[in-house]
Amino acid sequence: MTLGPKLHIDQAALQHNIKVIKELAPHQSILAMVKANGYGHGLWNVVSAVHDHVNALGVARLQDALMLRTRGVTQRIVVMNGFANAAELKACSEQQIEVVIHIPEQLTILQECTTLPQPIRVWFKINTGMNRLGFSVNEAPAVYQFLQNHPGIQKPIVAMTHFACADDFDNDMTYDQVETFYDLTNDWEVERSLANSAGVMGWTESLADWIRPGIMMYGASPLPHSSGSNFDLKAVMTLSSTIIAIHDRAKGDKIGYGSVYECPAAMRVAIVAIGYGDGYPRSAPSGTPVWINNKICKLVGRVSMDLIAVDLSNCPDAKINDKVVLWGPQLAVETVADYAGTIGYELLCGMGYFYR
Repeated sequence: MTLGPKLHIDQAALQHNIKVIKELAPHQSILAMVKANGYGHGLWNVVSAVHDHVNALGVARLQDALMLRTRGVTQRIVVMNGFANAAELKACSEQQIEVVIHIPEQLTILQECTTLPQPIRVWFKINTGMNRLGFSVNEAPAVYQFLQNHPGIQKPIVAMTHFACADDFDNDMTYDQVETFYDLTNDWEVERSLANSAGVMGWTESLADWIRPGIMMYGASPLPHSSGSNFDLKAVMTLSSTIIAIHDRAKGDKIGYGSVYECPAAMRVAIVAIGYGDGYPRSAPSGTPVWINNKICKLVGRVSMDLIAVDLSNCPDAKINDKVVLWGPQLAVETVADYAGTIGYELLCGMGYFYR
């Protein structure tokens, strides 16, 4: 038996979550976001499970799209960061990889490349308030006309925007962004894409032609103080490890670096083979839950590079080699993230190193 961290990816759970998404947006095409190595789940693990159930795949960078093409994926693929030079644009054209247009420099490259190996599909990003990428509302009409007139661009173009506050259902900014986007594109001959996971869950007016689910595909919630199970989503990733030592500690004993935790009473303490070197958050404080033998136990002391200590008071029958679940169906990643002062996205994406 191999001791140490293990990652299990449940492809059936991925497919279940796609079904939930389709129930929420039954008339929309799905651009499944598989960037960041499939949100840490392994790009190929995710794509092989979902590509027959979605309309397109969204990656951040061209190299991921090219890798999928070499693996035989013929599905539509969109590079969300777009292209950086003429060589990348040519590669996208040759491989029929779609790109997001979001800065003027890309227009210059397109203008200089009027003849492409094959016409290319583009997604035209409009900045309606995120203020990260995309053309301003004032710039957008001219850019739209340029793209419509370019002989190397397939029609229809997809016009898109990105929400800044969609995870806050009480924030009117999303209403403002939706209104701005529709007012601008109302007379355009385009398909439209606005909704991310939070948009799918709570902003029906944002569903449009294409949705772009991300975190909800993986069974986690984009909304604060909630978990995917609240929305009939199933956790796709289970991170687990094993107990490699158990010690009896006396009242007053201190545990771990900095001696920041002092045993309040005599207690059994398990040492588990996982730490921040394996992607478990160093910021997780004493009290953070783990799952052992169908019971919740609590972290004690600081997280080390490849070890954590766990109070076994709630699980007296635990023994060496027992499985410890750090997050998964039994223990929501959002719960662990709340304790660690971060978000589920970060914890999941941090597991991508398992597939490098």
